[in-house]
Amino acid sequence: ETVLTSFLRLKPQSRTTMAHKEFQIAGKKPGLQVWRLEKMDLKPVPSEAYGYFFTGDSYILLYTTKAPSYYIHMWLGSESSADEQGAAAIFATQMDEFLGGGPQQFREVQGYESNRFMGYFKNGVQYKKGGAASGFKHVKTNDVTAKRLLHLKGRRIIRATEVEMSWDSFNNNDCFIIDLGKDIYQWCGSKCNRYERLKSTTVAIGIRDNERSGRSDLHMVDEGDESDEIIEVLGPKPDIPDGSKDDEADRASKRTATLYMVISDATGSMKATLVSEASPFKQADLLLTECYLLDNQADKKLFVWKGPSANAAERNAAMNAAQQYIKQKNYPMHTQIQILPGGGESTLFKQFFCDWKAKYDTTGPGEAYTIGSIAVVEQIPFDATALHNNQAMAAQHNMVDDGSGEVKIWRVEEGEKVAVEQSSYGQFFGGDCYLILYSYSLGGRRQHIIYIWQGLKCSQGELTASAFLTVTLDDEMGGTPVQVRVTQGQEPAHLVSLFKEKPMMLFLGGTSRKGGQSQPGSTRLFHIRRSTTGATRAVEVEPSAAFLNTNDVFVLKSEGSAFMWRGLGSTEEEEAAAKYVADYLGGSLKEVKEGGEPAAFWSALGGKKEYQTSKSLQNMVKPPRLFGCSNKTGRLIAEEVPGELTQMDLAPDDIMLLDTWDQIFLWIGKDANDVEKKGAPKIATDYVSSDPSGRGPIPVTTIKQGSEPPTFTGWFQAWDPKMGDNSRDVLSRRRSALA
Repeated sequence: ETVLTSFLRLKPQSRTTMAHKEFQIAGKKPGLQVWRLEKMDLKPVPSEAYGYFFTGDSYILLYTTKAPSYYIHMWLGSESSADEQGAAAIFATQMDEFLGGGPQQFREVQGYESNRFMGYFKNGVQYKKGGAASGFKHVKTNDVTAKRLLHLKGRRIIRATEVEMSWDSFNNNDCFIIDLGKDIYQWCGSKCNRYERLKSTTVAIGIRDNERSGRSDLHMVDEGDESDEIIEVLGPKPDIPDGSKDDEADRASKRTATLYMVISDATGSMKATLVSEASPFKQADLLLTECYLLDNQADKKLFVWKGPSANAAERNAAMNAAQQYIKQKNYPMHTQIQILPGGGESTLFKQFFCDWKAKYDTTGPGEAYTIGSIAVVEQIPFDATALHNNQAMAAQHNMVDDGSGEVKIWRVEEGEKVAVEQSSYGQFFGGDCYLILYSYSLGGRRQHIIYIWQGLKCSQGELTASAFLTVTLDDEMGGTPVQVRVTQGQEPAHLVSLFKEKPMMLFLGGTSRKGGQSQPGSTRLFHIRRSTTGATRAVEVEPSAAFLNTNDVFVLKSEGSAFMWRGLGSTEEEEAAAKYVADYLGGSLKEVKEGGEPAAFWSALGGKKEYQTSKSLQNMVKPPRLFGCSNKTGRLIAEEVPGELTQMDLAPDDIMLLDTWDQIFLWIGKDANDVEKKGAPKIATDYVSSDPSGRGPIPVTTIKQGSEPPTFTGWFQAWDPKMGDNSRDVLSRRRSALA
């Protein structure tokens, strides 16, 4: 019987009285708190030692947000004892109870930590040999007599592992830190790139400043330029071999999961009953009175979801149940475990469900909403006058400016671009492809955006021609435009805003070519919605009551009649746009309020049907995710960057993919190679199509380093437009910090 199982046998009230004194300071203010287990007790780790972990120990970490919401991590060193690991699980469970049962819990194993965990330590983590039982302490010793060798691995997630002080530990693919106390040498293999050197420099500076209080001298050493001091410690230098390449499974293979209902009895034993063999799942699969286990073993992750009405015994046994499941399945012991309370689900968990919505969510074309304490990114109201001075607002609303710049539109026709008459600007037919060139001024510089709008019913030849014509137009503009590929129905807010007081009209099919128009149906329905930026869009949908939405306005045109249907949550701007659409369609318009529809209205739609009646309450901005697309390992892979986004995360020799949920950005570094440039768009397409939540096609914007618009830079705090002027600048700035 394990320590954890014995603990779970206790009655809840008995466990509550065992709450540790350290819990009294847990979560009192935003930020990170760390404790180490010493003699089966919790001892706080000083903040200057955060990011340093002894391999013989176990730790508890608590991260508190401003909301507040809580994230509890149980970290297990590779040489920690089973009893210590069991005690860590007990403390994690107790802390969860003390904080009201709402935290998310994570089980972290040395070398296999989650991205959320690694995101707390943007400069990487260090694994030190030994532990509390051996007398090793987390103190700032300023020990200038230290002697150790650290092996740094990873491009996005840096792990510094203490290895044997010997040339046998070296390879020419990686960076190493030779720490001799008074002198710290950063040694870089001959096959390291600038970005890896930059990351290792950050770690070396951290050792000097945090462990030595600046008392050590830092030295940059390239392979082949070793000093006499290094040779004296390591001996004569042999030939350095190549290192093993990091390898990642393809993202597409990581998307399949299995869902089980978990039942734990009084003895702590667990039974898993299959609910669904493969994602995407339905939110209705999760009963509020039960606990569930989502097995995403292809990505080496387990999620345990605790229903808010499940009994206390099952909720508290969640971690134990997951660990039993790992043993039953013979999964690797480093499999990550996340414990999620109902109502506090993570983005990664929700993506395995095709219909996930929180309380008050809308569905379909409606906006997404959240309960307050789970929101991660502060919503910024739109103000067109402040766009140039507020990059965060520009990014959240996807607006580089207010749309008052110069617009030119061409239709793709027989492999050429044909100018569209200005009187028809704003009208897009599903059987066509269009190129929209938008020019504006930003900071005294002329900027350009090329929108490639692709109708759902256009030909394959037109799609191919649109790509070729975009390259040609990009070259004509000096290669600086931002390119945005847009699939019909997924238009970004800025594109919608280009047509001033007119709504952007999207037709199901047809073409704007002269003589090429097809006869529209006798009954037509247009869905009109105002965006958060004030622009409106009128989208033709199938003439069925199922497409109605209480938040919006609709125009229904049938033989002999035309109706403007006003939902209870509609706006005056939407009503004005509806009148424009009615004038275009022709006929006398009858206004109808939701709830007061005449029989003729329902008859034209083929009868009453259930439609979206949830009113929009407030916006939620989903936290963005950043990935690096690189073939440095020999294969083109996408690796997620952990933690809060910073400009330093953009590697000049890679392609970066930024997912802001309703848009994908592909950022092309100046030093990215041709293989990465050619393969990155497919990674973006596969990333969206393999999303277990079933996301449809969304705009993909291609951006070149040095020409980033505010819709991109606004996702990064304190963006420095001069940082990318030269791809070597960042490294040289960091190296200057060595002095």
